[in-house]
Amino acid sequence: MRTMPIVELIRLEEAQEGSFGVLRVNKEVLCVTLEPPDRLNQQNVSSIPAQQYLCSRVDSPRFGDTFQVIDVPGRTQVLFHSGNTVEDTHGCILLGTSYGAIPKNEKTERAVLNSKAAFKLFMDGLSGLDVFHLTIFERY
Repeated sequence: MRTMPIVELIRLEEAQEGSFGVLRVNKEVLCVTLEPPDRLNQQNVSSIPAQQYLCSRVDSPRFGDTFQVIDVPGRTQVLFHSGNTVEDTHGCILLGTSYGAIPKNEKTERAVLNSKAAFKLFMDGLSGLDVFHLTIFERY
């Protein structure tokens, strides 16, 4: 049986383009993150409050095998998944290998890049686990 990893999301910057951070597993940075900015925990458009959560493996109809952040006050279906810009978050946590920008709607938007590769790295690192604790810190 595997020991439960220490998983931490550390938010480093909040801007209109989103909340940018890093995800650490056992004190090592695994990838970068993008969430919506803080909009008072509104469903689908806000980051979730910074605190400790339990995450559980789920089979999402849209994203397949992933983890859901459970017991978020007033929220459901907060998932880890791939995507690039804040528009892709739907109130969830996007993973990427680096920060960058992508062209979107005739302008450039800040983004996380190589999201599918980062998501695979995340899922591979948590293989064999059905639950883990996530602690979210704000450092901005």
